[in-house]
Amino acid sequence: MRYLLKLIKYHPSIAIGTATLTLLCIIALLAPWLGTIDPTAISPALRARPPNAQFWFGTDLLGRDVYSRVLYGARVSLIVGFTVALLSAVIGTVIGLAAGFNRIIDAIAMRIIDGMMAIPTILIAIALIALTKPSIQNVIMVITIAEIPRVVRLIRGLSLTLRELPYVESAVAAGAGPLRIIVTHIFPNTIAALTVQITYICGLAILIEASLSFIGAGVPPSTPSWGNIMAEGRTLWQIKPYLIAFPALFLSFTILSLNMLGDGLRDAIDPRLAKRI
Repeated sequence: MRYLLKLIKYHPSIAIGTATLTLLCIIALLAPWLGTIDPTAISPALRARPPNAQFWFGTDLLGRDVYSRVLYGARVSLIVGFTVALLSAVIGTVIGLAAGFNRIIDAIAMRIIDGMMAIPTILIAIALIALTKPSIQNVIMVITIAEIPRVVRLIRGLSLTLRELPYVESAVAAGAGPLRIIVTHIFPNTIAALTVQITYICGLAILIEASLSFIGAGVPPSTPSWGNIMAEGRTLWQIKPYLIAFPALFLSFTILSLNMLGDGLRDAIDPRLAKRI
């Protein structure tokens, strides 16, 4: 508890980011109770209503409650962000450790990774989603494939540095096998940098999902997501800005909180920055 209070005192961005993400997670979990109106219920007689006592965020062009749709959209964004971050971290770490410790795997894997990183992430996602049908599972899959190279490059670079350190060379001289060296000496020293990278990947995955949904290449239009809500309201945004403003604010706060959490963790984990602070 004392360490936690000290961490919050000297790194308030961690506290702010964590509190905001916790609140968003609670909103996503309690969406069926916080949003009392079915987000998919169409009411043509109530279409394009401004925010009022009944509809806090107004209604869209089909008469659906924007407030309920935004709450349910938090579920889609957080599921995509957390799942992509977890999968890309696990797969990228395995490939990065193998590439950093084996020259043959390094030569093959890094040429593929270099080719993937030469193409912008959003273009890779659009190209892959065009081969499949829109669904949350496919969106998670294509964004994960696009984000794995970031983790591989990070872990490989750390592995190449760590394997030259004296304690690793001592382990090799003592007869420790490659797997034991990786698990015992190399991987534990990559967790700090990997943790920071995960926060950025999570935020980027949420942004990519919203971008894909905005252009109609993400989750199905019937599924409430922040990208879909903004896409449906873009035709009238000049006269009814609330159709885009509310989902855009939720999206911005989510990514901002993830970035603040990542910056705070970087400052707390990096010994040079922590000493300076």
